[in-house]
Amino acid sequence: MALTHPAFAGARQGALPIHGMVIWGVALGLFVILWQSEAGWAEWAHFYPPDAEIPAKSWIGGFMDWLVHDATFGLFTFQQATRFLASIIEFPYDFVLSVLATGFLSGQGSSAVEIVPPLSWIALIGVAALLGHWAGGRRLALLVAGCMLFVALFGQWRPAMVTLASIIIAVPLGAAGGLFLGILAYRVPAFERAVTPLLDLMQTIPVFAYLVPILFLFGFGPTSAIVATIIYAMPPMTRLTLLALRGVPAEISELGRMVGATKRQSTWKVLVPVAMPGLMVGVNQVIMLSLNIVIIASMIGAGGIGFEVLSALRRLDFGTGIEAGFCIVALAVVLDRLSQAVARKLQDPSHAENRAVPWVRRHPFVIGALLLVAVTGLLGLVAPEIQSYPEAWRLSSGDFWSKLIAWINVNYFDQLEAIKNAVVLGVLVPFKRLLLDLPWAGVAGLIALGGWWLGGWRLALLVGTLSALIASTGQWEKAMITVYLCGISVALAALIGIPVGILAAERKRLWPMVQAIVDTLQTLPSFVYLMPVVMLFRVGDFTAMLAVIAYAVAPAIRYTAFGVARVDPALIEAGKASGATPWQVLTKIKLKLALPEIMLGINQTIMLALSMLVITALVGTRDLGQEVYIALAKADTGRGLVAGLAVAFIAIIADRLISAGARRAKLKLGLA
Repeated sequence: MALTHPAFAGARQGALPIHGMVIWGVALGLFVILWQSEAGWAEWAHFYPPDAEIPAKSWIGGFMDWLVHDATFGLFTFQQATRFLASIIEFPYDFVLSVLATGFLSGQGSSAVEIVPPLSWIALIGVAALLGHWAGGRRLALLVAGCMLFVALFGQWRPAMVTLASIIIAVPLGAAGGLFLGILAYRVPAFERAVTPLLDLMQTIPVFAYLVPILFLFGFGPTSAIVATIIYAMPPMTRLTLLALRGVPAEISELGRMVGATKRQSTWKVLVPVAMPGLMVGVNQVIMLSLNIVIIASMIGAGGIGFEVLSALRRLDFGTGIEAGFCIVALAVVLDRLSQAVARKLQDPSHAENRAVPWVRRHPFVIGALLLVAVTGLLGLVAPEIQSYPEAWRLSSGDFWSKLIAWINVNYFDQLEAIKNAVVLGVLVPFKRLLLDLPWAGVAGLIALGGWWLGGWRLALLVGTLSALIASTGQWEKAMITVYLCGISVALAALIGIPVGILAAERKRLWPMVQAIVDTLQTLPSFVYLMPVVMLFRVGDFTAMLAVIAYAVAPAIRYTAFGVARVDPALIEAGKASGATPWQVLTKIKLKLALPEIMLGINQTIMLALSMLVITALVGTRDLGQEVYIALAKADTGRGLVAGLAVAFIAIIADRLISAGARRAKLKLGLA
């Protein structure tokens, strides 16, 4: 098969040059010598001297104590300022919570009396359906109504409304904050350079790590949870805002300047409207991440449906936990579809209002929604089942799931235990011992060499420094356990996800089903994955590995399918014309050209695996995740943030190396 396209020529030239082989050969030889050496001079390379460790824990802890107790800004302490901000957030949250879930109350605590009830479940479903019909037609209205009815059927209506109240407050604040930072980064390059490392840390530090300082500064309750949600969900909005603004054609920006628009007018009248599709992707990400954190937020007082999942996990009540988890998925589908449809509707030029038509005729859906709220509110005073979903109408699959798990344990315990022991003794333990035995200095050196080879001296300096910082803060051993668990989980997730992605891309009819499964996997709360594996395999590294694979496999599937599907059909036809078999077309053309996207999918799989590993500390792992969780339990800010930063450093190292590798692959394939 003779192919002349630059992509194939680049692929043939992808072998490592001779001088590269020499450099890597020498480096690996020195690494082996250092690894096997028992001389005293090599001891420091194996075990970082405790006396030379950076006391980062005490530094951070001391800074936090000063911030909470001594820091002042004029007449106010820093803590008073943060509590004031919390009260500002709390006011709209209480109002929305009253409308959706609790009603308006008079009095405090158990003596509170309901003055005005919340909106009835029928009214809320009807209003959401009307909004869906206005924005996307009958199919969207039915989808939205069905998802919300699902939440009510399984008895999660009130917790879901509590969660929805926090989402309604957190998403606009997170989206607005990310939009502001993105615009500022677009206008001021120096600010972009300064904020990019901060965004990296915000996206990679486990949420558990900064729950303790948030608790100290904002107190326990839903307000702290909203603050944590905003911090967690804002970075993607910032990045996508910057990307969307840069994607605006230069001639459009130039047109704004030619008509005499100021910078502010050019931003809000020209750039933002044109970049709206990209900005709505950012809003969508804020919504998804906000729902993804609801369970963790429930640990600091958020309540809602996340607390239901957390309670079910503590009781190992798999049925209730998966029901609540699927209710979160249903809520995510409603918010995702409605936000996208509303954005498309508002951008549609035909949506412009005809002012000559009376207001009532221009807004029939608004009139319908107001009438529905009024009628159901009045009927709810005499018919309680209209106001609150009746207990007798609720469904439950909890008993089915519990019996299913029990049946599997009774009938297949020996087989499951044999598989677990074989994997633990044959794969997990040897790989763990290997990584723990490696010298930190040698590993850091090889990582730096890889950075230099893929991206130059700046990347080498970054990844080498981050590796050394992990060792110098006393986190190397736990970091290696994290790498071992993450590495094996990602490898297995890739072995599952890449073939599934290829199959979905090759068979178009299969993709809608695979996409539905992937969407569910990405929106199902991470805690839900723990319950079945714990009930089947008990606690330990094997259980953690299975939960991580289930949670992190989705990006490997999605990016692989995307990469294979977008290969230029002309190149495929050229390969077939040259006599290539279907297998050769797949392996020699499609997979090679899709390699950059596949690598980015692996990158995202690593990010999800690291975030899940912090949660698997609940099932007995001994890695950085457990260190973060212990710090949360002991309210030890320094310990939690140092361990969280170590996780972030691992994530940043993997991200930078894989991204550089993807860019290098694109260049070799002639795609960039």
